[in-house]
Amino acid sequence: MAIGADQLHPLLLQHRVAYVMRQQYPGDHHNTGTDFAVGECSANRAHLGAAIRTVDFSQGGKTRTLLDLPQGLIRDLEVSYDGTRLLFAMRRSQADNFHIYEMGTDGGGLKQLTFLPEVADFDPAYLPDDRIVFSTTRDQKYCGCNQHIQANLFVMNADGTNIRQLGRNTLYESRASVLPDGRILYDRWEYVDRHFGPSFGLWTMMPDGRSPTLFYGNNAWSPGAIFDARALPKADEGFYSDRVVCTFGACHDRPWGAIVILDRRKGLDGMAPLLHTWPRDLAPYLTGRADYRDGRDLRNPAAGLIDTFAQLKIKYEDPYPLDETHILCARMLEPGNEQTGIFLLNAEDGSETLLHSDGPGCFDPMPLMSRARPPVIPEQIDLKSKTGTFYVTDIYKGTGMEGVPRGTIKTLRVVEAPAKRFWTGPLWKADTLQRPAMNYNCTNNKRILGDVPVEADGSVYFEMPANRFVFFQALDKDGMMVQSMRSGTSLQPGERTGCTGCHENRYDSQPPLTGVLPLALKRAPSPLKPWYGPERDFNYLTEVQTVFDKHCVKCHDYGKKGEKALNLCGDLGIVFNTSFLEIRKRSPLRWYPDKPGQKKELVKAVDDGPPEVLPPYAWGASRSRLVDVIRSGHKDVKLSQEELDRVVTWIDLNTPYYGEYACNFPNNPYGRSPLTFAQVDRLAELTGAGVSVKSKGAVEGPEAGTGINFTRSEHSACLQGLTNTNDAKYVEALALIRTGSHVLEETTRADMSNFVLRNPVDIERMQRNKKMQEREALVRQALLGGTRQADK
Repeated sequence: MAIGADQLHPLLLQHRVAYVMRQQYPGDHHNTGTDFAVGECSANRAHLGAAIRTVDFSQGGKTRTLLDLPQGLIRDLEVSYDGTRLLFAMRRSQADNFHIYEMGTDGGGLKQLTFLPEVADFDPAYLPDDRIVFSTTRDQKYCGCNQHIQANLFVMNADGTNIRQLGRNTLYESRASVLPDGRILYDRWEYVDRHFGPSFGLWTMMPDGRSPTLFYGNNAWSPGAIFDARALPKADEGFYSDRVVCTFGACHDRPWGAIVILDRRKGLDGMAPLLHTWPRDLAPYLTGRADYRDGRDLRNPAAGLIDTFAQLKIKYEDPYPLDETHILCARMLEPGNEQTGIFLLNAEDGSETLLHSDGPGCFDPMPLMSRARPPVIPEQIDLKSKTGTFYVTDIYKGTGMEGVPRGTIKTLRVVEAPAKRFWTGPLWKADTLQRPAMNYNCTNNKRILGDVPVEADGSVYFEMPANRFVFFQALDKDGMMVQSMRSGTSLQPGERTGCTGCHENRYDSQPPLTGVLPLALKRAPSPLKPWYGPERDFNYLTEVQTVFDKHCVKCHDYGKKGEKALNLCGDLGIVFNTSFLEIRKRSPLRWYPDKPGQKKELVKAVDDGPPEVLPPYAWGASRSRLVDVIRSGHKDVKLSQEELDRVVTWIDLNTPYYGEYACNFPNNPYGRSPLTFAQVDRLAELTGAGVSVKSKGAVEGPEAGTGINFTRSEHSACLQGLTNTNDAKYVEALALIRTGSHVLEETTRADMSNFVLRNPVDIERMQRNKKMQEREALVRQALLGGTRQADK
């Protein structure tokens, strides 16, 4: 196929274009499911057969194969700044993992840079100092909404030595490129107390891992993902800092969608920032409105918005800007055909010109040419340190905070959202698939690191552990949450960083130069004040149930006066305990905006909440009737300050139940039940009702997780229809439940204070994580000693 010179950009006549020839990735649960890591759930799904080729349009489209891999897979091509080398990820067979390789643009000098056999390394990019940033599964963790392994950004020397972790996000970081000022631009999937779907935007960080900062997106239901971002060249010389080309995609689709040139100065979500798009009109895919109703629908009425871009008839990916208006990309050849070719997109006339097609598809097209090298940003970390410092110049600055009277915020709470290190097959399903069950309708567990004071001018300055993924909550004089971050950040060792305020304007996050030093910065950083004891995972049974046991169950228990109003006993069930289920069943399934004059809900959690920044006091203990009843002295019950804090904090942490993902029953219902599916099925057969689980998964609806009481078996709801306790069915059913009680007592479960992990799969995962931590310590020693640690 010959392309006329008048259809080609001048750069395409001056330089060959390199690309990867392969099939499109197979469909998976999420657009990140393309690492096919050995031993993980998508390991054997990869379509094998790939090659790196070049096409020379000055020679009529003549092609040349630089590397052929008929039984393997190649991805993520990148060209060096001087245009002489190619960087890419490759697996040589189905049994191999992706590793990072480099070779010359003439096809010679192939060398492998990363080697660990048990991890997948991919998405490499050159840094200005010739080091390489890449994504990898080395910090083993899994998505909260399923069972897929996740990846973080790491950095290494040009020879593959001294591999060090940069990103500490608990989910996915990938497809890094470098902005003209030297910062790393990348896409990041992360959700803390948020719906899993739309929490996938563009972020930046320094090349040493400092200052992970939101660049664009993350606060709208659509698109469900933004990725493949690169800085846009200027017409004359250099690059824009705020204009990028990227791909808008869907949550549940392959990593493709629409190509967008955007200017973040015009906005950080919606239609206004979009300068040019392919296809031309994206309004139908971006302007859908969420209707939250009363928060009790079995299905989230807004969830479909995360996949609008999956409806595109023609899909694009891998954009590479030649100038302000001309973009190379991979694009479907025709609707319904997954084969892709290399296209030139022209924003000036809207044209889309097919330049080249080859085999099942062409991906990662880019010219073999030199380009400007961004400045090298000096490292400002101290690997000898175990902490960093963080400051807030004015906590009253930011979205909605102008309505909070000054002096209201007394404390800033620092909370860690730990990574999910384990998963199960069986699931608990609400707005997403919890594997195993963790909470009623939220995937995160929580760990309070401590509290720090807020000064009179709203400033905060404190020291906290490095390399921890944390979020902040602003608390009032009663220790109640006024605003919560619902995202996360982390500090590198020795890092000092900060922000303007609480939910700041993301376009201008740097503190204003007013000439007045905030009060907190006039003193030493505050240490974290522990929350009633040493740092620990927040577990409902040990942190909250003890309060109900002491003050409430004398009335609110089986057979007592308050049972029908609210049963607050701590009896263990098939997945949660009685009081937790009682409170959550009588509260909304998910967050919705309160109406004027509305009666407070029993508990107002945000659950896996909406993507938009919510106003202060939108949820939490201050919006929960349960706290009002307790504070009113209900039935002359008086809680100590610590006891009240435990209930308040539980609600403000979004009503967590389990403190950790580890489990001893990975193949049983919800990943938490001591009874097997066969035993529960038999129990349902005997009782005829009240056992809300089925052999193929979780029964959905308000009765999910109810029916069985392992603490006092005779109180199991499923037995209530069998009035004759001498009946053979009753006797067998009761015996089955008591069998589960015995197994639970002997084996233990993660909600119990005496939990001991016995699951060999999870133990192996812990050992692997420990091995990676030991390797990281060796790299740290090498960096401090000026030596090099090989990746072998």
